[in-house]
Amino acid sequence: MKRNIVIATVAAAALIGGGTVAAYAAAGDDDGAATQRQSSVRISDDRDDSADDSAEDRADDRDDKSDDNRDDDSVEVRSDAAGTKVTAADAIAAALKHTPGTAVGADLDDDGSRAWEVSVVKGDGTEHDVRVSANDGKVLGAHRDDDDDDAREDLTALKGADVDAREAAVAAAAKGTVTDVDLDDDGPAAWSVETTKGEWKVDLGTGKVTQDLDD
Repeated sequence: MKRNIVIATVAAAALIGGGTVAAYAAAGDDDGAATQRQSSVRISDDRDDSADDSAEDRADDRDDKSDDNRDDDSVEVRSDAAGTKVTAADAIAAALKHTPGTAVGADLDDDGSRAWEVSVVKGDGTEHDVRVSANDGKVLGAHRDDDDDDAREDLTALKGADVDAREAAVAAAAKGTVTDVDLDDDGPAAWSVETTKGEWKVDLGTGKVTQDLDD
């Protein structure tokens, strides 16, 4: 009888132990599944990060190409200006011969027409725009500008000046091919000249060329 009780106790212990092992095993399976899910999440996150990095890299590449294209456009503009046969000074001289007065500006058109547009103010205060070919220096035409108030202000600013627009263009040509000459009357009046190498100020009295620090 005692022996049967002992055997039953051992069997019960075995059953209890087996159940415990099974419980541990089940728990182990759940941990494995959780670990697998966590690994899957990490892999998915890594893929997303990789995709984001690739998208950013492609965007950066596009930006770099865009910058390169803008740089190429700038090079083309400078190349066109450098290849101009008629200088700003020559265009101003041709415009003044056609329309006598005071030149207050000259601009090389960037619309592909290859022409200078020279602003000339006559003695009566009227302003005229004279177009001069950048290839052969011939006058292509002229028309009156309606803004006579600015023209009279320009004449007032230039009163007593020793350096005219043509001379300013010649002086600034040492800093690159001139593409624009304009009268800057913000503050002390001076010629503002743009070249292929930057923007410059030309003193109305001395003709001294200095870099335009406001650029």
